Amino acid sequence: MPAQPLEGITVVALEQAVAAPFATRQLADLGARVIKVERPGRGDFAREYDREVKGVSAYFVWVNRGKESVVLDVKDDTDRALLEAMLARADVFVHNLAPGAVDRLGLGADALRAAHPRLITCAISGYGDSGPYREKKAYDLLIQCEAGLLSITGSPEAPARPGISIADIAGGMYAYTGILTALYERERTGAGTDLSVSLLDALGEWMGHPFFAQAYGGAGVVRSGARHPSISPYGAYRCGDGAQAFLSVQSDREWVALCERVLRRPELIRDPRFADNPLRRTHDEELTAELEACFADHTAEGLIALLDGAGIASARLRDLADFAAHPQFDARDRWGEFGSPVGPLRGLLPPVEVAGRRAPMRAVPGLGEHTEAVRAEFSEPVPRRGNPGPA
Repeated sequence: MPAQPLEGITVVALEQAVAAPFATRQLADLGARVIKVERPGRGDFAREYDREVKGVSAYFVWVNRGKESVVLDVKDDTDRALLEAMLARADVFVHNLAPGAVDRLGLGADALRAAHPRLITCAISGYGDSGPYREKKAYDLLIQCEAGLLSITGSPEAPARPGISIADIAGGMYAYTGILTALYERERTGAGTDLSVSLLDALGEWMGHPFFAQAYGGAGVVRSGARHPSISPYGAYRCGDGAQAFLSVQSDREWVALCERVLRRPELIRDPRFADNPLRRTHDEELTAELEACFADHTAEGLIALLDGAGIASARLRDLADFAAHPQFDARDRWGEFGSPVGPLRGLLPPVEVAGRRAPMRAVPGLGEHTEAVRAEFSEPVPRRGNPGPA
């Protein structure tokens, strides 16, 4: 197999939970060596979130594939010396400890950069390293609350948590892209840099549309269940068999196609209630009634075929079993197998496909599985890296 894009890059991660592990797993998927430092005893507490994967945490399996697990007590002199030896040879140091914790350990960005000028450091926090929320504990749902996401998610009657850890994923992705950017910059300058990502900032970026709609439109975005708050028709519609079909009309051209080729109601094109998208959204309840009256003559599967034929975006609501058997994944050979402490597991390949190369899909590590090997490897001291210069 050809070399992976990040082969030869070593990442040391003092990480736990989801955000930082999600970022470093992306690096591992591109070939980087990721050495995950875990606490003595139980390690990363995400190992105990659940036991859904043959007794192993589904969260941990998801975000820790392809890493080496090393158990260290960073306050112990011997283990601390090993950590410092690892950092001396590392390209990237990632952590999501509480703000100030790495400084108290002597592992702050300034101290590390003085010793290792080419090292890239990345800190992931809940609210950033300054401000009144600096010390506040931050977990995914709570960040969603503080960022205003829950105020626009759910039904008109009640807010709802999105079904995935969206704040952690946002923070992890920005850390990942920041690290890639820093590696690229180092190729030109020879110098490392210090990155910081807060989950609130990351999710705040994703709140751009509702913010601008509220700040400059006045009415803002309201909770609308599976319907779109500003586009119509967009969402779930009942069909004659009692099932739902999902569709989206994004332009007036598509609206004309829907009316003429699916609804067989061309007079609706010029109906003053539905003449453009803002009017259709204003009259969404009336439009829904018109659509569902027409859709009553179709099954959901039949309607989706009709919509596809007319060039209207559509989807069926799949559950997780349907997702696992999705024909598009199978047709594109998107499933792979990787090892774990409980045997081989099946998972999707990383979403970025590099031409001519297949992601390595390396194993999920057991707690401390690589401690002794890493200890032996890094037992010999290495010279401190010199002053930065062009690579």
